Amino acid sequence: MSVAAESLTHTLVQLRTIATPVTDHRILPFGICELDGRLGGGGLRAGALHEVAALTCSLVDDAAATLFLAGIAAREAHATGGPVLWASCRNDLYAPGLEQAGLPSSAVIYAQPRDDAALLAVIEDAVRDGTPATVVAQAGKISMVATRRLQLVAAEADIPVLLLRRRRSREQDPFSDPSAAWTRWRIASAPSARLSVSGVGRARWLLELARQRGGEPFSLTVEGCDETGRLAVPAALGHRAAETAGPARNVAA
Repeated sequence: MSVAAESLTHTLVQLRTIATPVTDHRILPFGICELDGRLGGGGLRAGALHEVAALTCSLVDDAAATLFLAGIAAREAHATGGPVLWASCRNDLYAPGLEQAGLPSSAVIYAQPRDDAALLAVIEDAVRDGTPATVVAQAGKISMVATRRLQLVAAEADIPVLLLRRRRSREQDPFSDPSAAWTRWRIASAPSARLSVSGVGRARWLLELARQRGGEPFSLTVEGCDETGRLAVPAALGHRAAETAGPARNVAA
């Protein structure tokens, strides 16, 4: 091979390396190029802490945030065959709703600790044990030190820890406190598509990625989880990528 040919081959290899993101950790893709393409590594990092909060204090936004997490947990449980641990100090989960997002009761282990301190201990113990495919927890206030511990144990065990940050008041923003979470999401309900007949169309959500390591924040309108936990991009909005997948914006409660 000539020197020129060797140089060209070397250049092509370098370009291919630059174009293909290299990760040293497992990735959980959403299966939507409009979403995965904007996440570092092409999806969520598996061994990491991810935080989700409702965009406002409305019940519909809270439900959307809960089902968003249920869909992620359902896909990971299906892929690994392991159970999902769902820990919460509140007894307000609606099991049939989780099942519609792909997470049947038979795949979930429910835990109800007495307070947030016990909740954090349950999460750490479960992750270190390695039994759950995913850990989902609902918490209000949590310290930076606690999120660092959760991020470390999640990375060590390669198990996703999904934390639903509940609003404690109308004015309080769960993301006003610092966190070591890999990603932080705000979720809100959005108007569903009109149907040609009477009825309710598939739910739509506004996803706002407020922060991610190694990437930029953004927002995207999606169709809510189906019975397998998968999201979709509305077909009618496919040609409006700049509007549906634009920069993140925070709407006050």
